[in-house]
Amino acid sequence: MHILVCDDEQLIRDLIKDYVENEGYKCDEAANGAEAVELVEDNDYDLIIMDIMMPEMDGMSAVKEIKAIKDIPVIMLSARKEEYDKLQGFDLGIDDYVTKPFSPKELIARIKAVLKRNGNDDLLTCGNIVIDHVSHEVKIDNEVVELTSTQYELLTLFISNPGVALSRDKIIEKVFGYDYEADDRTIDAHIKLLRSKMGKYRDSIKTIRNVGYKFVYEEE
Repeated sequence: MHILVCDDEQLIRDLIKDYVENEGYKCDEAANGAEAVELVEDNDYDLIIMDIMMPEMDGMSAVKEIKAIKDIPVIMLSARKEEYDKLQGFDLGIDDYVTKPFSPKELIARIKAVLKRNGNDDLLTCGNIVIDHVSHEVKIDNEVVELTSTQYELLTLFISNPGVALSRDKIIEKVFGYDYEADDRTIDAHIKLLRSKMGKYRDSIKTIRNVGYKFVYEEE
């Protein structure tokens, strides 16, 4: 997934970008509405997070221009709580409205909800690794990678939980089910085979001693 964050405050952009990228989404930044429109003209985005009050071109004007170019879901951000702003935004076709200050975790939940409503939850991406749940296909650097069903489920679990240390018991529970009988060596063997399929990204699956594994995307 490719997300554009548009806000004139660098700290806000950095905060959102950190959380968005931690979820495995690719993120671009714009400091005002004019920059956002230019980026939309040159790139395809799955979602835009747009602030209202910005210099050069405000968020409302930017959304109006963007909607005339491409139909992209928009979450509007604002420090103002006026009902007029919300109504104007929804009239322009925005999908959600979040008032500052906001909880980053709540924003992530809103992002996922909007993507799901717009049918964009069939792809799970992390940098140049793309999992297509419709075709049950994995691409790495735009090349199809043949994975077994177990390797596919393992990779999906890791990319869905970036930076999270997953115990072997948790991996067994999520991938194989409660009743599956397996020891640590079995899980380690599956991980080893998955790594062998991931080329230059094999080291993104980190071994956490006495715990299990953690996925940290590393692009060379």
